[in-house]
Amino acid sequence: MQIKLINIGFGNIVSANRIIAIVSPESAPIKRVITEARDRGMLIDATYGRRTRAVIVTDSAHVVLSAVQPETVKHRLHTKEVSAAEEEE
Repeated sequence: MQIKLINIGFGNIVSANRIIAIVSPESAPIKRVITEARDRGMLIDATYGRRTRAVIVTDSAHVVLSAVQPETVKHRLHTKEVSAAEEEE
């Protein structure tokens, strides 16, 4: 399996293969997920002090905060998948 990396803003990169969900931080359940991850030491803040716009949940139970919109992360992930499929052909 090839490792795919995705830029989540400010030069920070996450393994696209490990992403389970990319969600908005507005709802109470997601705020609870962030708080619990912080308490467990599994929170990675990649916002550089800016407003959190996307919360990325990984299969290793890490929670990554990003300052870019969830749609932007999705677009970057989709673009990466399309270019990888074209390379295979």
